[in-house]
Amino acid sequence: MSGKLLLDMSAATEDFFSDTAMIGIGSAAPGYRFCLAVNNAFDYSFVREPESDVEYRPAKDHVHFFSLYLYQEPHSSCKHLLYKLQSEKKALLPEIKQLDYLWLISGPDSEHDAHTLVAQLRNLPEIQLAQIIEPERLKNLNHLLI
Repeated sequence: MSGKLLLDMSAATEDFFSDTAMIGIGSAAPGYRFCLAVNNAFDYSFVREPESDVEYRPAKDHVHFFSLYLYQEPHSSCKHLLYKLQSEKKALLPEIKQLDYLWLISGPDSEHDAHTLVAQLRNLPEIQLAQIIEPERLKNLNHLLI
């Protein structure tokens, strides 16, 4: 009697996404240049730590890595995660495959911060699109768990 056990990720997903807001971004700029533009525009310090990159295995013999950039606001509980959504023509979140980046803001004022950032992002020349993404729209939220 050999049955597969299924891991219920709903509690982890709910906990990870509490007090968060997401911004979907369209930009042809590569990750390092995009982060440099964001860091300069907002006086942030997004940093990529390759060991934190998101690993996605759609099949046993295929592995895709999606860059993840992190920024923790000093003296605050607010944390920013910037996901590169494309890797070798594979989308981390197929339901928003037209977007290049997803900015996840985690903190008590995340909704307000996201709306403020969207307005400012739209003024950057590197960005073609910036919009609030509702979590309910994303079927594969668990791909963002770190």
